[in-house]
Amino acid sequence: MSLYSRHVLPLLTHLAMRNKAMAAERARWIPMATGVVLEIGMGSGLNVPFYGTNVAKLYALEPSEQLRLMAIPRATRAAFPVEFLAASAEAIPLPAASVEWLVTTWTLCSIANPVAALREFQRVLRPEGRVMFVEHGRSPDPGVLRWQDWLTPVWRRLAGGCHLNRPIDRMIVEAGFAIEELERGYIRGPRFGAYLYRGFARSCLPRSRGPLTDAATSPLDLGRPVKAERSG
Repeated sequence: MSLYSRHVLPLLTHLAMRNKAMAAERARWIPMATGVVLEIGMGSGLNVPFYGTNVAKLYALEPSEQLRLMAIPRATRAAFPVEFLAASAEAIPLPAASVEWLVTTWTLCSIANPVAALREFQRVLRPEGRVMFVEHGRSPDPGVLRWQDWLTPVWRRLAGGCHLNRPIDRMIVEAGFAIEELERGYIRGPRFGAYLYRGFARSCLPRSRGPLTDAATSPLDLGRPVKAERSG
């Protein structure tokens, strides 16, 4: 791992994630998670202060050692136990059906193998569990999308693997989740990185299933509904 990836990128990530528009999204969505929660890509712990008192335990998955160290002060102030998991989303070190909520915020953009990660989401969620997602991704506006496609090859090298143009809702649906609520729209910031997908999803796959297809190349399964969409 390079000096930039180990020391510079975590600090830049922390600073970039602290803006007011993102804080407003955290304040709106994060308090809805309850019970045993797994957060994917905890980063520097910016979500932690927004979790409510109904959280029984938070598993905080974060592969970056520096970001985990930055998250410790917020974790120690939490009103619930926080257990750090030094692992990637493609191999979550938890038993099957062990969490009630899975939270992913500004994370699916940078996971190297999102299909494998979403398969792991399915595995660790309890049958009644839900995924909460607040993610930036592919814009429906052709002009913005052209910028996203043009910038992504360079952007992902500078920004820890971040892809500006991933179709977040399609990826979630094709991984076997039914989206129960979906809001899409821009928040304040450069439009190539400010188009958000927010909402909730539940698994609609049986617990015994075959391999998933690659959401980046396979067609959207229209048999899995995307519900309650509101655009901002």
